[in-house]
Amino acid sequence: MEVTLHENERIDELQRNGYRIIQNPDRFCFGMDAVLLSGFAQAKEGDRVLDLGTGTGIIPILLEAKTNASHLTGLEIQPESADMARRSVALNKLENKIEIVTGDIKEASEIFKKASFEVVTSNPPYMIGQHGLVNPHSEKAIARHEVLCTLEDVVLQASQLLVPGGHFFMVHRPFRLAEILHLLITFHLEPKRMKLVYPYIDKEPNMVLIEAVRGGRSRLTVEKPLIVYKEQGVYTDEIYDIYGY
Repeated sequence: MEVTLHENERIDELQRNGYRIIQNPDRFCFGMDAVLLSGFAQAKEGDRVLDLGTGTGIIPILLEAKTNASHLTGLEIQPESADMARRSVALNKLENKIEIVTGDIKEASEIFKKASFEVVTSNPPYMIGQHGLVNPHSEKAIARHEVLCTLEDVVLQASQLLVPGGHFFMVHRPFRLAEILHLLITFHLEPKRMKLVYPYIDKEPNMVLIEAVRGGRSRLTVEKPLIVYKEQGVYTDEIYDIYGY
């Protein structure tokens, strides 16, 4: 199938299985947080995976490359981003493994059947309020700010969509960690694994990766921290491994 590029779009290499992705820098390009989430998330053979707020489909594509999941679905509310994701799926000839659905996270449990996924992932908007929000209707604002959905919406829907014992994986910001843990427990997603991500070894963490299990027992493992750079412009070996270099 021939894949058409639209104005200002480009094709980027993903360093995994020869996969590529279509992006538009004028809209929103995936960041390191999505790549780290795909490296942190796990899926067993036969698992059905749903990515909430998939953007251009980066997480389903990377998870298809590294897991034996039977099927992956990406849900995205912005039609232009969903279209770009579908074309990236077609570009990699993954139509039989990955489906992109246009829809609202807040309605996810109505779009899909409840308790129909073994794994749910999400790289949701981090920012609350109006801080730094210039245009609330722009693609970048919707991706970064809680304009169209809140953290509570994401956690609630993940809980409803997971089978009992299913796993939820999310990347977020440490400054909201107390709220994240509270919401997970409120919606019966027991936090099981957490990893803090530091830009440099002597800096504060700027990301947190969390795994929770629907109906799991109370026990949280805090893994050793992930350091992104060992010096300016030079990734640590662990980051190179996650990126597949």
